[in-house]
Amino acid sequence: MGRTLDLLRHERVARVYYAVLAQSALGNGAAYIALLVVAYERFNSAWAISLVLLADLVPAALFGPVFGAAADRWSRRNCLIVSDVLRGSAFLGIALVDSFAATVALALLAGAGTALFNPASLAAIPSLVSSERLPAATALYGAITDLGFIVGPALAALLLLFGGPDVILYVNAGTFAVSALVLSRLRFGAAPAGDEEAAVRPGLFREAREGIGIIARMVGIRAVIIGSGAMLLFAGLFNVAELPFATDELDAGSAGFGALTAVYGLGFVAGSLSGSRGGQALVLKRRFLSGLALVGAGFIACGVAPGFGVAIPAFALAGLGNGILLVYERLLIQTTVDDTVMARTFGVRDGLSAWAFGAAFLVAGALIEAVGVRPVLIAAGVGGLLVWGLSAIALRHAWEGATT
Repeated sequence: MGRTLDLLRHERVARVYYAVLAQSALGNGAAYIALLVVAYERFNSAWAISLVLLADLVPAALFGPVFGAAADRWSRRNCLIVSDVLRGSAFLGIALVDSFAATVALALLAGAGTALFNPASLAAIPSLVSSERLPAATALYGAITDLGFIVGPALAALLLLFGGPDVILYVNAGTFAVSALVLSRLRFGAAPAGDEEAAVRPGLFREAREGIGIIARMVGIRAVIIGSGAMLLFAGLFNVAELPFATDELDAGSAGFGALTAVYGLGFVAGSLSGSRGGQALVLKRRFLSGLALVGAGFIACGVAPGFGVAIPAFALAGLGNGILLVYERLLIQTTVDDTVMARTFGVRDGLSAWAFGAAFLVAGALIEAVGVRPVLIAAGVGGLLVWGLSAIALRHAWEGATT
């Protein structure tokens, strides 16, 4: 925490950036609930929720490397502004239209904004702060974005008492407008070196393909991205199983589900903030692997938890591991990948994550119906430990003797 406070005291641009990130993260967390409510009202079926959730994943799944190539080609700050405009326009449109088809189309637009925002923001963080404060900056970024999805739904519940979900959508559109305006006045996130040759550069899709090739040749980073993506496949199974586990297996009701979700999120925030310690690449690798192991162990602990009281620390453990693996994955990319391909690396990672989550969402329901909730949670944990073991083997020689 001391490193985070030091960052906010001494880095003015970062302080402003994280302030606007926090308000848009809260708005996004609240709007997530409002969007699901609106979708269900406009198309009274569980498919409405599935389609809206998938719409958020599709742009990154199909074009993650392309969005990353855009953030490696042009100003990352400008990419962030464009993403805010896209998402703000999408949520404003959802509040104004009545058609479910239009709602899904606008959700796709919001997903495209998110798919551009994620690689651009993570690649821009090193330009926000001095190098010694990069770990704290990356850790704070993860903590803020996840806190948005913990506190945001609580704000949504409060706002729904005083108005319909449209009010929340309008507010969220406003947070993106504020973010775009403030970011336009900050100096950070310039295009990577070499932008002066843009007139003779290949097309965006070709640069995306070239980026994939470069990433494939980086053995350590390739193993980290694959390991993280594989873990997210099992995390997706866990996410789908959480609600029936809390309500049916533990008989804790919706309130219990909310409490377990909050505990998981708080564990995630704690894990993310642990990344402020930083370290050399070899240290970052070991902590990334420890995060993978904790997630797998946490999922198994959840699956065998006999009651709500035991489930609480199990969920906290899984969330802690998730935060650790994610922050150290990001730090490994930021400190070992060349700036000219960094956003594409994050774009590839986001694309793989979207495919993993999409696959999990599609099969989890059938698996739960076939074998039950607890076996699915335990299988997610066993799969997570398998990912940890294989990743440890793949990374056993990575960054040995590295000094950064």
